[in-house]
Amino acid sequence: MSHVPVREDRPSSAVPEVPLIRLDDADPALMEELLDAVRRVATTASFTLGAEVAAFEREWAAYCGVAHAVGVSSGTDALVLVLRALEIGPGDEVLVPANSFIATGEAVSLVGATPRFIDVDRRTALITAAHVEAAIGRRTRCVIPVHLYGRTVELEPILALARARGLAVIEDACQAHGALLNGRRAGSLGDAGCFSFYPAKNLGAWGDAGAVVTGDAHLAKRVRLLRAHGEGVRYQHELIGTTARLDALQAAILRVKLRRLEAWNDVRRRIAGDLREALRLTDVAVPPPAGAGGDHVFHQFVVESHDRDRLRAHLAAAGIASAIHYPVPIHRTRAYDGGTGGSLPEAERLAGRILSLPMHPYMSDGELRRVAETVDRFQPSEQGERDGNH
Repeated sequence: MSHVPVREDRPSSAVPEVPLIRLDDADPALMEELLDAVRRVATTASFTLGAEVAAFEREWAAYCGVAHAVGVSSGTDALVLVLRALEIGPGDEVLVPANSFIATGEAVSLVGATPRFIDVDRRTALITAAHVEAAIGRRTRCVIPVHLYGRTVELEPILALARARGLAVIEDACQAHGALLNGRRAGSLGDAGCFSFYPAKNLGAWGDAGAVVTGDAHLAKRVRLLRAHGEGVRYQHELIGTTARLDALQAAILRVKLRRLEAWNDVRRRIAGDLREALRLTDVAVPPPAGAGGDHVFHQFVVESHDRDRLRAHLAAAGIASAIHYPVPIHRTRAYDGGTGGSLPEAERLAGRILSLPMHPYMSDGELRRVAETVDRFQPSEQGERDGNH
Protein backbone atom coordinates (compact mmCIF):
# COMPACT_ATOMS: atom_id res chain seq x y z
CA MET A 1 0.00 0.00 0.00
CA SER A 2 1.43 3.37 -0.96
CA HIS A 3 2.10 5.86 1.78
CA VAL A 4 0.40 9.25 1.66
CA PRO A 5 2.95 12.04 1.16
CA VAL A 6 3.11 14.32 4.18
CA ARG A 7 2.35 17.96 3.44
CA GLU A 8 4.38 19.33 6.34
CA ASP A 9 7.76 20.87 5.71
CA ARG A 10 10.47 18.39 6.56
CA PRO A 11 14.24 18.07 6.21
CA SER A 12 14.03 15.44 3.44
CA SER A 13 12.03 15.69 0.22
CA ALA A 14 11.67 11.90 0.02
CA VAL A 15 8.41 10.21 0.96
CA PRO A 16 9.07 8.84 4.45
CA GLU A 17 8.94 5.13 5.23
CA VAL A 18 7.07 5.99 8.45
CA PRO A 19 4.66 8.80 7.50
CA LEU A 20 3.27 11.38 9.88
CA ILE A 21 -0.28 10.47 8.86
CA ARG A 22 -2.14 8.05 6.62
CA LEU A 23 -5.40 8.98 5.01
CA ASP A 24 -8.35 6.94 3.82
CA ASP A 25 -6.55 4.87 1.18
CA ALA A 26 -5.04 2.95 4.10
CA ASP A 27 -8.40 1.15 4.49
CA PRO A 28 -9.79 -0.39 1.25
CA ALA A 29 -13.19 -1.20 2.81
CA LEU A 30 -13.58 2.37 4.01
CA MET A 31 -12.60 3.67 0.56
CA GLU A 32 -15.39 1.65 -1.05
CA GLU A 33 -17.95 3.09 1.38
CA LEU A 34 -16.69 6.60 0.72
CA LEU A 35 -16.81 6.17 -3.04
CA ASP A 36 -20.37 4.82 -2.74
CA ALA A 37 -21.29 7.98 -0.80
CA VAL A 38 -19.76 10.16 -3.51
CA ARG A 39 -21.71 8.25 -6.18
CA ARG A 40 -24.91 8.74 -4.19
CA VAL A 41 -24.45 12.50 -4.14
CA ALA A 42 -23.38 12.61 -7.78
CA THR A 43 -26.45 10.63 -8.81
CA THR A 44 -28.81 13.05 -7.06
CA ALA A 45 -26.84 16.09 -8.31
CA SER A 46 -27.60 17.82 -5.00
CA PHE A 47 -24.25 19.40 -4.25
CA THR A 48 -25.09 22.47 -2.14
CA LEU A 49 -26.64 21.90 1.29
CA GLY A 50 -29.57 19.50 0.86
CA ALA A 51 -30.36 16.15 2.47
CA GLU A 52 -26.78 14.97 3.06
CA VAL A 53 -25.81 18.16 4.89
CA ALA A 54 -29.00 18.11 6.97
CA ALA A 55 -28.41 14.46 7.89
CA PHE A 56 -24.80 15.09 8.88
CA GLU A 57 -25.84 18.08 10.98
CA ARG A 58 -28.34 15.92 12.88
CA GLU A 59 -25.79 13.15 13.39
CA TRP A 60 -22.97 15.48 14.43
CA ALA A 61 -25.24 17.35 16.88
CA ALA A 62 -26.36 14.05 18.42
CA TYR A 63 -22.77 12.82 18.68
CA CYS A 64 -21.64 16.07 20.32
CA GLY A 65 -24.64 16.08 22.66
CA VAL A 66 -26.00 19.45 21.54
CA ALA A 67 -29.26 20.64 20.03
CA HIS A 68 -27.80 22.25 16.93
CA ALA A 69 -25.00 21.70 14.42
CA VAL A 70 -24.45 23.89 11.37
CA GLY A 71 -22.23 22.66 8.56
CA VAL A 72 -19.88 25.28 7.14
CA SER A 73 -17.03 25.44 4.68
CA SER A 74 -14.06 25.29 7.09
CA GLY A 75 -13.00 25.54 10.71
CA THR A 76 -11.87 29.11 10.09
CA ASP A 77 -15.31 30.05 8.77
CA ALA A 78 -16.89 28.33 11.78
CA LEU A 79 -14.99 30.70 14.07
CA VAL A 80 -15.70 33.75 11.90
CA LEU A 81 -19.42 33.04 11.64
CA VAL A 82 -19.83 32.49 15.39
CA LEU A 83 -18.02 35.75 16.12
CA ARG A 84 -20.26 37.53 13.63
CA ALA A 85 -23.37 35.84 15.04
CA LEU A 86 -22.37 37.14 18.50
CA GLU A 87 -21.93 40.62 16.95
CA ILE A 88 -18.28 40.81 17.95
CA GLY A 89 -16.39 43.23 15.74
CA PRO A 90 -14.53 46.56 15.60
CA GLY A 91 -13.69 47.94 19.04
CA ASP A 92 -13.96 44.52 20.69
CA GLU A 93 -11.12 42.37 22.00
CA VAL A 94 -10.99 38.57 22.00
CA LEU A 95 -8.55 36.53 24.09
CA VAL A 96 -6.69 33.93 22.00
CA PRO A 97 -3.86 31.54 22.95
CA ALA A 98 -0.63 32.35 21.13
CA ASN A 99 0.14 28.64 20.84
CA SER A 100 -2.36 27.64 18.15
CA PHE A 101 -2.82 27.58 14.41
CA ILE A 102 -3.09 31.13 13.07
CA ALA A 103 -6.76 30.65 12.12
CA THR A 104 -7.78 31.11 15.77
CA GLY A 105 -6.46 34.67 15.77
CA GLU A 106 -7.14 35.26 12.09
CA ALA A 107 -10.88 34.72 12.58
CA VAL A 108 -10.93 37.52 15.15
CA SER A 109 -9.11 39.86 12.78
CA LEU A 110 -11.44 38.95 9.91
CA VAL A 111 -14.47 40.27 11.83
CA GLY A 112 -12.64 43.51 12.63
CA ALA A 113 -12.06 42.74 16.31
CA THR A 114 -8.64 42.67 17.99
CA PRO A 115 -7.09 39.38 19.05
CA ARG A 116 -5.28 39.69 22.37
CA PHE A 117 -2.79 36.86 22.49
CA ILE A 118 -2.19 35.21 25.84
CA ASP A 119 0.41 32.78 27.08
CA VAL A 120 -0.10 29.11 27.88
CA ASP A 121 0.65 26.66 30.65
CA ARG A 122 4.13 25.15 30.42
CA ARG A 123 2.94 21.60 31.16
CA THR A 124 -0.15 21.39 28.93
CA ALA A 125 0.55 24.11 26.33
CA LEU A 126 -3.04 25.30 26.87
CA ILE A 127 -4.56 28.44 28.38
CA THR A 128 -5.90 28.42 31.93
CA ALA A 129 -8.39 30.55 33.84
CA ALA A 130 -5.45 32.39 35.42
CA HIS A 131 -4.14 33.39 31.99
CA VAL A 132 -7.60 34.56 30.97
CA GLU A 133 -8.23 36.53 34.16
CA ALA A 134 -4.92 38.36 33.90
CA ALA A 135 -5.68 39.42 30.32
CA ILE A 136 -9.28 40.66 30.63
CA GLY A 137 -9.61 44.33 29.78
CA ARG A 138 -12.43 46.80 29.40
CA ARG A 139 -12.89 45.91 25.70
CA THR A 140 -12.77 42.14 26.16
CA ARG A 141 -15.91 40.46 24.80
CA CYS A 142 -14.91 36.85 24.27
CA VAL A 143 -12.33 34.14 24.94
CA ILE A 144 -11.46 31.30 22.55
CA PRO A 145 -9.94 28.33 24.41
CA VAL A 146 -8.25 25.89 22.01
CA HIS A 147 -8.31 22.13 22.67
CA LEU A 148 -4.91 21.86 21.02
CA TYR A 149 -3.54 18.61 19.54
CA GLY A 150 -6.66 16.83 20.88
CA ARG A 151 -6.06 17.68 24.56
CA THR A 152 -8.98 19.27 26.39
CA VAL A 153 -8.60 22.61 28.13
CA GLU A 154 -9.59 22.74 31.81
CA LEU A 155 -12.70 24.62 30.81
CA GLU A 156 -14.96 24.86 33.88
CA PRO A 157 -12.91 27.57 35.64
CA ILE A 158 -12.76 29.56 32.38
CA LEU A 159 -16.53 29.22 31.91
CA ALA A 160 -17.17 30.35 35.49
CA LEU A 161 -14.87 33.35 35.04
CA ALA A 162 -16.48 34.22 31.69
CA ARG A 163 -19.98 34.09 33.16
CA ALA A 164 -18.95 36.34 36.02
CA ARG A 165 -17.41 38.86 33.59
CA GLY A 166 -20.10 38.65 30.91
CA LEU A 167 -17.79 37.15 28.27
CA ALA A 168 -18.70 34.74 25.48
CA VAL A 169 -16.74 31.46 25.26
CA ILE A 170 -16.14 29.92 21.83
CA GLU A 171 -14.43 26.54 21.98
CA ASP A 172 -11.93 25.97 19.18
CA ALA A 173 -12.32 22.20 19.00
CA CYS A 174 -10.85 21.93 15.51
CA GLN A 175 -8.32 19.33 16.73
CA ALA A 176 -10.45 17.60 19.36
CA HIS A 177 -13.20 15.66 17.60
CA GLY A 178 -14.80 13.33 20.12
CA ALA A 179 -12.69 14.33 23.12
CA LEU A 180 -14.54 14.23 26.44
CA LEU A 181 -14.49 16.79 29.23
CA ASN A 182 -16.24 15.71 32.42
CA GLY A 183 -18.41 13.39 30.35
CA ARG A 184 -19.34 15.95 27.70
CA ARG A 185 -17.90 16.39 24.23
CA ALA A 186 -15.37 19.10 23.51
CA GLY A 187 -17.21 21.90 21.77
CA SER A 188 -20.45 21.39 23.68
CA LEU A 189 -19.70 23.38 26.85
CA GLY A 190 -19.20 26.97 25.68
CA ASP A 191 -21.58 29.28 23.84
CA ALA A 192 -20.51 27.45 20.68
CA GLY A 193 -17.92 24.95 19.53
CA CYS A 194 -16.09 25.16 16.22
CA PHE A 195 -14.73 22.20 14.24
CA SER A 196 -12.54 21.76 11.20
CA PHE A 197 -12.83 18.62 9.09
CA TYR A 198 -9.61 19.19 7.15
CA PRO A 199 -8.54 15.82 5.70
CA ALA A 200 -5.79 15.17 8.26
CA LYS A 201 -8.08 15.69 11.29
CA ASN A 202 -9.37 12.82 13.45
CA LEU A 203 -12.62 13.23 11.51
CA GLY A 204 -11.55 14.47 8.11
CA ALA A 205 -13.37 15.28 4.88
CA TRP A 206 -11.94 15.15 1.35
CA GLY A 207 -11.31 18.86 1.33
CA ASP A 208 -12.07 21.84 3.52
CA ALA A 209 -15.15 21.54 5.73
CA GLY A 210 -16.26 22.61 9.19
CA ALA A 211 -19.15 22.88 11.63
CA VAL A 212 -20.51 24.94 14.49
CA VAL A 213 -22.26 23.23 17.41
CA THR A 214 -24.34 25.01 20.04
CA GLY A 215 -27.26 24.64 22.39
CA ASP A 216 -28.44 28.17 21.55
CA ALA A 217 -31.19 28.10 18.90
CA HIS A 218 -30.87 31.83 18.16
CA LEU A 219 -27.10 31.57 17.65
CA ALA A 220 -27.53 28.52 15.40
CA LYS A 221 -30.12 30.35 13.30
CA ARG A 222 -27.81 33.33 12.82
CA VAL A 223 -24.91 31.09 11.77
CA ARG A 224 -27.19 29.32 9.26
CA LEU A 225 -28.18 32.68 7.80
CA LEU A 226 -24.64 34.02 7.70
CA ARG A 227 -23.22 30.94 5.92
CA ALA A 228 -25.59 31.48 2.95
CA HIS A 229 -25.92 35.19 2.20
CA GLY A 230 -28.34 35.79 5.08
CA GLU A 231 -30.95 33.85 3.13
CA GLY A 232 -33.62 32.07 5.19
CA VAL A 233 -36.02 31.77 2.27
CA ARG A 234 -34.73 31.86 -1.30
CA TYR A 235 -33.93 35.48 -2.25
CA GLN A 236 -35.18 36.74 1.11
CA HIS A 237 -32.00 38.10 2.74
CA GLU A 238 -32.23 38.84 6.46
CA LEU A 239 -28.53 39.53 7.10
CA ILE A 240 -25.41 40.35 5.11
CA GLY A 241 -23.81 36.95 4.95
CA THR A 242 -21.32 35.12 2.77
CA THR A 243 -20.78 31.81 0.98
CA ALA A 244 -19.57 29.42 3.67
CA ARG A 245 -21.78 26.36 3.21
CA LEU A 246 -20.76 22.76 3.78
CA ASP A 247 -20.69 20.87 0.47
CA ALA A 248 -22.98 17.85 0.22
CA LEU A 249 -20.07 15.68 -0.98
CA GLN A 250 -18.11 16.47 2.18
CA ALA A 251 -21.16 15.86 4.37
CA ALA A 252 -21.70 12.43 2.79
CA ILE A 253 -18.06 11.50 3.37
CA LEU A 254 -18.16 12.72 6.96
CA ARG A 255 -21.31 10.69 7.68
CA VAL A 256 -19.47 7.50 6.71
CA LYS A 257 -16.39 8.35 8.75
CA LEU A 258 -18.31 9.56 11.82
CA ARG A 259 -19.38 5.95 12.45
CA ARG A 260 -15.69 5.07 12.93
CA LEU A 261 -14.57 8.09 14.96
CA GLU A 262 -14.92 6.51 18.40
CA ALA A 263 -12.91 3.45 17.38
CA TRP A 264 -10.25 5.59 15.71
CA ASN A 265 -9.88 7.77 18.80
CA ASP A 266 -9.54 4.69 20.99
CA VAL A 267 -6.74 3.44 18.74
CA ARG A 268 -5.02 6.83 18.88
CA ARG A 269 -5.17 6.79 22.69
CA ARG A 270 -3.72 3.26 22.76
CA ILE A 271 -0.89 4.13 20.34
CA ALA A 272 -0.14 7.28 22.34
CA GLY A 273 0.03 5.24 25.55
CA ASP A 274 2.44 2.81 23.93
CA LEU A 275 4.56 5.65 22.55
CA ARG A 276 4.63 7.39 25.92
CA GLU A 277 5.91 4.21 27.57
CA ALA A 278 8.42 3.47 24.80
CA LEU A 279 9.86 7.01 24.96
CA ARG A 280 9.82 7.25 28.76
CA LEU A 281 13.58 6.85 29.20
CA THR A 282 14.65 8.87 26.14
CA ASP A 283 15.77 12.50 26.02
CA VAL A 284 12.40 13.80 24.81
CA ALA A 285 9.56 14.99 27.06
CA VAL A 286 6.37 13.11 26.20
CA PRO A 287 2.85 14.60 26.37
CA PRO A 288 1.60 14.58 29.97
CA PRO A 289 -1.58 12.61 30.74
CA ALA A 290 -4.91 14.40 30.47
CA GLY A 291 -6.03 16.09 33.69
CA ALA A 292 -8.86 14.91 35.91
CA GLY A 293 -12.07 14.75 33.91
CA GLY A 294 -10.16 15.64 30.75
CA ASP A 295 -9.20 13.73 27.63
CA HIS A 296 -6.68 13.60 24.82
CA VAL A 297 -7.59 12.16 21.40
CA PHE A 298 -4.11 12.78 19.96
CA HIS A 299 -4.70 14.60 16.73
CA GLN A 300 -0.96 15.08 17.13
CA PHE A 301 1.56 13.33 19.38
CA VAL A 302 3.81 16.23 20.38
CA VAL A 303 7.06 15.76 22.26
CA GLU A 304 9.60 18.32 23.40
CA SER A 305 13.33 18.29 22.81
CA HIS A 306 15.95 20.91 23.66
CA ASP A 307 17.71 19.88 20.41
CA ARG A 308 14.58 19.64 18.31
CA ASP A 309 15.95 20.53 14.89
CA ARG A 310 18.76 17.97 15.08
CA LEU A 311 16.31 15.35 16.33
CA ARG A 312 14.08 16.06 13.36
CA ALA A 313 16.98 15.65 10.95
CA HIS A 314 17.94 12.41 12.73
CA LEU A 315 14.39 11.07 12.25
CA ALA A 316 14.29 12.12 8.59
CA ALA A 317 17.58 10.33 7.94
CA ALA A 318 15.95 7.17 9.32
CA GLY A 319 12.90 7.58 7.06
CA ILE A 320 10.57 8.86 9.79
CA ALA A 321 8.39 11.91 9.14
CA SER A 322 7.82 14.62 11.71
CA ALA A 323 6.34 18.12 11.81
CA ILE A 324 6.33 21.24 13.95
CA HIS A 325 2.93 22.43 15.18
CA TYR A 326 3.69 25.35 15.29
CA PRO A 327 7.16 26.82 14.63
CA VAL A 328 6.11 30.45 15.22
CA PRO A 329 3.60 31.53 17.89
CA ILE A 330 0.78 33.56 16.34
CA HIS A 331 1.86 36.82 17.98
CA ARG A 332 5.36 36.41 16.52
CA THR A 333 4.20 35.94 12.91
CA ARG A 334 4.71 38.70 10.34
CA ALA A 335 0.92 38.88 10.02
CA TYR A 336 0.83 40.16 13.62
CA ASP A 337 3.87 42.44 13.44
CA GLY A 338 6.39 39.89 14.62
CA GLY A 339 5.60 40.14 18.31
CA THR A 340 6.13 43.86 18.69
CA GLY A 341 3.30 43.87 21.21
CA GLY A 342 5.35 41.99 23.80
CA SER A 343 6.71 38.61 24.80
CA LEU A 344 4.76 35.48 25.78
CA PRO A 345 7.60 33.35 27.12
CA GLU A 346 5.97 29.92 27.38
CA ALA A 347 4.53 29.99 23.88
CA GLU A 348 7.88 31.16 22.55
CA ARG A 349 9.78 28.50 24.50
CA LEU A 350 7.49 25.76 23.19
CA ALA A 351 7.89 26.88 19.59
CA GLY A 352 11.60 26.07 19.75
CA ARG A 353 11.15 22.64 21.35
CA ILE A 354 7.98 20.94 20.08
CA LEU A 355 7.96 18.14 17.52
CA SER A 356 5.04 16.08 16.22
CA LEU A 357 5.83 12.41 15.75
CA PRO A 358 3.84 9.99 13.53
CA MET A 359 0.29 9.45 14.81
CA HIS A 360 -2.68 7.89 13.04
CA PRO A 361 -5.04 4.92 13.59
CA TYR A 362 -3.22 2.76 11.02
CA MET A 363 0.17 2.99 12.71
CA SER A 364 1.63 -0.51 13.10
CA ASP A 365 3.48 -1.88 16.10
CA GLY A 366 6.56 -2.10 13.91
CA GLU A 367 6.34 1.57 12.99
CA LEU A 368 5.86 2.49 16.63
CA ARG A 369 8.96 0.51 17.65
CA ARG A 370 10.95 2.08 14.85
CA VAL A 371 10.02 5.59 15.97
CA ALA A 372 10.87 4.81 19.60
CA GLU A 373 14.18 3.12 18.78
CA THR A 374 15.22 5.96 16.49
CA VAL A 375 14.45 8.57 19.14
CA ASP A 376 16.30 6.48 21.72
CA ARG A 377 19.44 6.44 19.53
CA PHE A 378 19.48 10.22 19.26
CA GLN A 379 22.27 11.99 21.11
CA PRO A 380 21.42 15.66 21.72
CA SER A 381 24.28 18.13 21.47
CA GLU A 382 25.61 19.96 24.50
CA GLN A 383 24.91 23.25 22.71
CA GLY A 384 21.30 22.20 22.21
CA GLU A 385 21.00 21.36 25.88
CA ARG A 386 22.42 24.74 26.89
CA ASP A 387 20.08 26.55 24.51
CA GLY A 388 17.09 24.54 25.63
CA ASN A 389 17.74 25.30 29.30
CA HIS A 390 18.36 28.98 28.73
